[in-house]
Amino acid sequence: MRLAPASGIEPRRRFLIVQIDGLSRGILDRALAGGSMRNTRRLLVTGQLARRELSVGLPSSTPAFQAAIMYGVRPDIPGFHYYDKREGLELHFPERGVADWVERRIADGHPGILEDGACYGCVFTGGAPESLWTYARLKRLTRAGSGLRRTALSLLLIGWVALKCVGLTLVTLVRSVGRSVVALPAGRAELRRAIEALAFDIGVSIWARQLFTLLVSADLYRGVPAIYVNFLDYDVVSHAFGPADRLALRSLRRVDRSIQQLARVIRRLPEMGYDLYILSDHGQSASRPFRRLTRGVPIDRVVRDALGVEGDEVKVIAAGPNAFVYFTDRPEALSGAEIESRHPGVLARLSRHPGIGLVLARGAGGPLCWYRGHRVPLDRRPDPAVRDPFARRADRAVVVAGLRDLVAMPSAGDIVLYGTGAPGGDVSFIDELGAHAGPSEEELHTFILHPPSVPLPAGPLTHPVGLYPHFRAYRDTEAGEPVAPRSRACAAR
Repeated sequence: MRLAPASGIEPRRRFLIVQIDGLSRGILDRALAGGSMRNTRRLLVTGQLARRELSVGLPSSTPAFQAAIMYGVRPDIPGFHYYDKREGLELHFPERGVADWVERRIADGHPGILEDGACYGCVFTGGAPESLWTYARLKRLTRAGSGLRRTALSLLLIGWVALKCVGLTLVTLVRSVGRSVVALPAGRAELRRAIEALAFDIGVSIWARQLFTLLVSADLYRGVPAIYVNFLDYDVVSHAFGPADRLALRSLRRVDRSIQQLARVIRRLPEMGYDLYILSDHGQSASRPFRRLTRGVPIDRVVRDALGVEGDEVKVIAAGPNAFVYFTDRPEALSGAEIESRHPGVLARLSRHPGIGLVLARGAGGPLCWYRGHRVPLDRRPDPAVRDPFARRADRAVVVAGLRDLVAMPSAGDIVLYGTGAPGGDVSFIDELGAHAGPSEEELHTFILHPPSVPLPAGPLTHPVGLYPHFRAYRDTEAGEPVAPRSRACAAR
């Protein structure tokens, strides 16, 4: 079916950003080479897209990434779940109203890249008046469903997608019967895995992805100037089964088919002037749940035992491979020296725990770091006499800059714990087999694919905030003009 573009469309450059949630640079390479992303590989091989490497900063998490690229800020968002001591609020993004509250604080004085645009499946809206299933619109359901109500006017398209999803669901159900039969002799764990895989397949990889693909296709024909869609499939499956699991790689094949469909629509509409970008907000590292190492003891109990405290004096929030420890007797952050004066030796003691890799606190000149019981000097070149977990990493400067940004956030814990680098492999403080938010290479380093004719900012892309001026520049760019930041002041914001 070939829809006609809307008449009277303003001649200008437009963009579509496709975010593949949770896909690291390394897994992308594996998927391109192994055939899981054949269509994306074809776009690269034929020169329709070029590739640049991207580092996402800390935390390596979707809310922080989208706040930076959408609003051009380095936000006070230390994790997916944290505590704001100044406001006395515990903030967890899936909870209704949290993302909306955070976005209003971020957007104050910072225009979004999606003004007059559309946004699907994201944490924030980027200023888009049209959105669907964004966390920031969960409190206002009328706005949350505006994209769906608009598309419902095109009953033929909705009917086609529903029919297609029903067919795919039936095929998936038939295949799952075979998987369940095979899983039965292997025990309850494998049977549970098969059932979870079925739920993810149907709910995320079929219905949500197909709906998002339909909505974006309709927006392309309408000439919406700025579109951001986040395909969640890979990230959801990776958390449950691990980033290199066959089910996770299979989910990439489906995302790749949606990319093919959207790229085909863009090719059919040269008069619209769309530029296609494909990027990822973070990677994931294979992780072990903390409770498996401690026979069910949570990180909250371990921290309280180390500090020798009970009650509301301390608040511990596990947010993935990161956990935040807050002393609640005052709204200001405590320094590492103050913590040591209250609880001598506790930071080194925590870093010796077999389920903890890094321990961070605030110092006068930046982050203080403990690793395996020893203080690691981050403010100078690695000392051979000190066990430095980042000493052999080529990206050490990027990691240290990210840690500095993190402890500078007022809402980061007075103590920040990472399971990254724990003895025996990375650990998550919640029950998941794939984790992100930490400073491992798998979590920090992703990519952005872009049209070769559209130059990205020069120099290494070490933080998503560097892409904000690039996408804001589209507002003042007419069809045929190169996209470039509008001014030096904009680029430095």
